[in-house]
Amino acid sequence: MPSGAMWRSCLCLRDGWRRLLNRPSGGPTASVGKRANIPFPFRAYAPPAERKRFYQNVTITQGEGGFEINLDHRKLKTPQAKLFTVPSEALAIAVATEWDSQQDTIKFYTMHLTTLCNTSLDNPTQRNKDQLIRAAVKFLDTDTICYRVEEPETLVELQKNEWDPILEWAEKRYGVEIGSSTSIMGPSIPARTREVLVSHLASYNMWALQGIEFVVTQLKSVMLTLGLMDLRLTVEQAVLLSRLEEEYQIQKWGHVEWAHDYELRELRARTAAGALFIHLCSESTTVKHKLLQE
Repeated sequence: MPSGAMWRSCLCLRDGWRRLLNRPSGGPTASVGKRANIPFPFRAYAPPAERKRFYQNVTITQGEGGFEINLDHRKLKTPQAKLFTVPSEALAIAVATEWDSQQDTIKFYTMHLTTLCNTSLDNPTQRNKDQLIRAAVKFLDTDTICYRVEEPETLVELQKNEWDPILEWAEKRYGVEIGSSTSIMGPSIPARTREVLVSHLASYNMWALQGIEFVVTQLKSVMLTLGLMDLRLTVEQAVLLSRLEEEYQIQKWGHVEWAHDYELRELRARTAAGALFIHLCSESTTVKHKLLQE
């Protein structure tokens, strides 16, 4: 995405993200100033109870360590009581929008960007860059689009038509071999493929890597995450491809409207937040204000 378009998207966060983040979502997220248990390595904090909104205004200030979020005159802190400071102004705008979008009640479970920032700042599992990269690449062993069924024929064809182009793109883009398999053991991923992808991910900073692992975990796929990061796929496409078999079964047998719609919207919201987080953590530190004024 061109940088100008990215900054314009930040301008639209108040409206677009208000709609997105107010969708139901049930995953773990971060609290403010409170420790919580660590249920999964990729999400460091469990969801706190909803809380009555205690602030009127949300502002951003630039400090020595980066950009800070202010709730009225109170500086936002992480669950480990560290000053909430993010490396880019665009990311600060996005986080501030999450807080400003809350209504009478603060729904922490909708605030995925805040959660990812808290995880990056506190690093509660104490993982280094290499460990984050290895955790993401490990999903190659169980990558959603590498596992194929042998029947029914219609689903076999659907997987081939929808997933093969992504694998072919990834193999050409990174100069590697990936392949697919109908075996319960999955495809045999060459060691060189892992090495190439590890080297590629090493070009990202620690913040972006937190987002990458988060998206990989949501989609259960390294390949779909790479396609999303490279703008080969949209969020909607990546989510539907990750749910290809579920969507096939829904089309065949029908669906429970509230349950399936809830799950789909939740996954879209979390994937969209993760993708935006990766891009904003990989961009320059300040917003081009003349573009924001357009």
